[in-house]
Amino acid sequence: MRWRVENWLRNPRVQGTGDVLLALFMAASSVAPVLAGDLSWGKPKALGVTLALLSTLPVAWRARWPLTAFAIVLGANAGCIYAAAPRQAAFQPFVALVLTAYSVGSRAEGRRALWGPPLLLAASVPVFVAATLHGQDSGNIIPSLVWLVAGWATGRTVRSWRHKNMALEAANRELAEQRELRAQAAVAVERGRIARELHDVVAHNVSMIVVQAGAAARVLHGDQPDVRNALDVIAATGRETVDEMRTLLGVLRSDDGQAALKPQPGLADLEQLIGGVREAGLPVTLRIEGGARPLPPALDLSAFRIVQEALTNALKHAGAARAEVTVRYEDGQVSLEIADSGHGPDGGPGSGQGCPGHGLVGMRERAAMFGGELEAAGGDGGGFTVRARLPLPAQAPA
Repeated sequence: MRWRVENWLRNPRVQGTGDVLLALFMAASSVAPVLAGDLSWGKPKALGVTLALLSTLPVAWRARWPLTAFAIVLGANAGCIYAAAPRQAAFQPFVALVLTAYSVGSRAEGRRALWGPPLLLAASVPVFVAATLHGQDSGNIIPSLVWLVAGWATGRTVRSWRHKNMALEAANRELAEQRELRAQAAVAVERGRIARELHDVVAHNVSMIVVQAGAAARVLHGDQPDVRNALDVIAATGRETVDEMRTLLGVLRSDDGQAALKPQPGLADLEQLIGGVREAGLPVTLRIEGGARPLPPALDLSAFRIVQEALTNALKHAGAARAEVTVRYEDGQVSLEIADSGHGPDGGPGSGQGCPGHGLVGMRERAAMFGGELEAAGGDGGGFTVRARLPLPAQAPA
């Protein structure tokens, strides 16, 4: 609650409204005695009203133009002293002078904050000296000057505190932003660690279960429908588990949760993929053979990733070359062929050593997960070719 009140009081609009109201109050309290015949403002009444307004209304803009307000109020004070002589001048103009002196100390910026106050203070000395020469009490000179200096010094102190508070608030905001960034970085690191552990342990082992179930079904002798059905269920469940696991890993590795909810790419997105590879410097052509058909989401994603990984490796290792991607929709399967005319991963034509790192291993795992096969080899005349065969599930449209 206190913090809200302080911020409300610091609002420039609130401060400006307060100054306007203060100036109007001081002007009213000054003009009323003049109209009532108070001689401390001098004669005639028109002169007294003018001096009353000039010495009080500038308080309304003391925060925005402090030096101008101080100069006008100081001149009006001098006029009041001369007009009221030999009587004591009114007190309201001096109050306004102290308020504007405070504003000079708290609001003036740059060189004006250093040179303006001494010059104006020096200009106020003749005013008080003249007041003494016109028969007014000389004992008011020193206290009046002390009040002006004290008002200006208080303003400078408040200004220093205000700037320090602003600097502390800026530092606190920066620290809060840094803490938030560190927290986000820690979350990202932890997500990456969890994703790697899940991928290295769970996803890999489930993929091996799918492969082993498929291999067991192939070597099973005789008609054993219960066993075959159990193996098919194991393989199908394993594929679904791996697909869901990879979706979860995408969420963990993504910095933007909304991006992770976007649809996964498939073979329908190859044109966009190939366009990016072309922009990266590798000319690629795409051929589609057979009638394109809807594929199961997991198989469609794996096929896209195989093409993506093969083109990435070609871009890295083929050198000045061209690449061709062929997608064949056949009865019961989808075939992929990614061929480039480069010099191969090891720099020699027809090396046939495969792609460095885990690129080929990952592509083979993706193909094996659906009971498919993947071959990668270099040609005798150079270049490198990746071929993948992905069988379609029995329930998929033929």
